[in-house]
This record gives sequence, structure tokens and C-alpha cells, in this order.
Amino acid sequence: MIPLDAVARRAIKPVICYPNETLPDPDLATLARARAGARKSGECLVPPRAGRCFRVPAGHFFRITSVEGPQVGDLDIWSAADPTERLYSGKTRALHGTHLTRGDRLWSNFPHLRPLATITEDTLEWYGIDEFGGSVHDVIGTRCDPYTHHLLSGQDYHHCCHNNLTYALIEELGLPRDQAEPLVHDVLNVFMCTGFTRDTGQYFMKASPVRPGDYLEMFAEIDLIGGLSACPGGDCGSEHSSDTVTCYPLLVEIFAPAGPVARPEPAPNGYRWP
Repeated sequence: MIPLDAVARRAIKPVICYPNETLPDPDLATLARARAGARKSGECLVPPRAGRCFRVPAGHFFRITSVEGPQVGDLDIWSAADPTERLYSGKTRALHGTHLTRGDRLWSNFPHLRPLATITEDTLEWYGIDEFGGSVHDVIGTRCDPYTHHLLSGQDYHHCCHNNLTYALIEELGLPRDQAEPLVHDVLNVFMCTGFTRDTGQYFMKASPVRPGDYLEMFAEIDLIGGLSACPGGDCGSEHSSDTVTCYPLLVEIFAPAGPVARPEPAPNGYRWP
């Protein structure tokens, strides 16, 4: 039964849960000056439907580029010193919004809660939010995984991003699968165009606007391990996990600044239990 004051209840204005005006300034001007003198120091090509890990020293930049065709990627990042400190996509979403772009930061899990990386360049920043409520670089989806696939279809699919990231981390850290898999976590969906339907509130994807030459670039606030999977969904315009859609590689490049960047490494969160 609809209550008599239903209209009034629905008309209550929303309140932002985490006003972010007091977050530390990412100081993009300082980072731009450091980037101007940086030189390429390494690269990693991630094959279609596969994952690779790469390392980024604190104070360096890393760029993820579409090189052959429209392709989305699932990005995990970990502290190189302690991989149990990792991207906390839920808190990053709460602080910055469902989709990230230049000036936003990727925050780590509790009890650390500090910036791991800062987005410094985004060639898809122009996309904004489309008429369907879709935008790019989301922290709302998780990563395609074999467990959900099996739940919905009863089939086993092995090239999903969860598996790709797990295998990449096994190779990088030399861990057995039962130790590496729990370290794989929810991701930044690089280049993926997503949102929520207005009628049912369901998570949707649509063909990514990314084209060869587009990139997302970040500054490593601490020593990082990155893990990137070139999603088996390709541009994610039709299927999420598939051996039939067209997929392309993704290129990761590392850039070393000419000298130290004039900013301190972020300290772990200052909260203290009573």
C-alpha cells in the first residue's frame, strides 16, 4: 500500500555521503612539471584475453594505452612492499564517484586508506556522462570471474579477468594459487563504459568509446605492483566473457621523471583505535 505522504518522502533532497573538499590536493601542476621531463623506462604489452603484472616505482608515471582497437582492461594495483595493501574500489567510489578521471585518486584498503596512485591524464575525459547515465573508467563493477559465470550459465570459462589477474600475480610473486587468488580484488575498469539502468538499477555496459591512441595515465604515489587484464569482452559492447568477440592488446608504459618529484609519499591513515 502506498502511503499518503509517498510523494513528500520521495521528494527529499539527497545529501552527499562523503563531501571531498577536504581531501589532500593532488597538485596536478607539480605532477605536470615532473611528467614534462620524464623519459620512458619500461613497458609491458598485455595480450588479448590475458593478464600481466608490472612494477612502478614511487614517483614514476604509468600509462595504459589502446594500441590496436577498442579494448577495455581490468586494473588491480597493490603496494609492492605489502600486497595486502591494495586498491579499495568501494571507498574510491565513495570519495570520487562511480567513474574516475584526471585529478581523482585510487585509495587503498583499511587500515591504510591512503592514495596509491593519482590520475594525471585521461584522453576520454571529454566523454562525461551520456544520455543513458554511462561513463568511462568505473569503480562500480568488479571483474569478470569464473564463479559468477558458472552461477549464471552452469559453464566454466577460464579467460575471465579474475583468472587472468590471478595467473599474472602467481607469476609475479611466485605464490601458489591459493595464496595469490585472495589478493586479487575489485578493479578500476579502464576504458569500460558503464552505468546503472534508470528503471531497474542494473549495472550495464556499452561499447567503449576508446580508440587506438587513447590512454589513461597515473602517478605512482608509492612503490606499486600493477596487474592488468585485457578483458575477454573486448570493447564490452556485446558480451562480457567470450571467445568470439574481437579483442586487442593493451600497452602499459612506465615513465621515470628526470629527478625527485617534490611531494612526500603519503603516510598511512592517522586513525588510532582507543
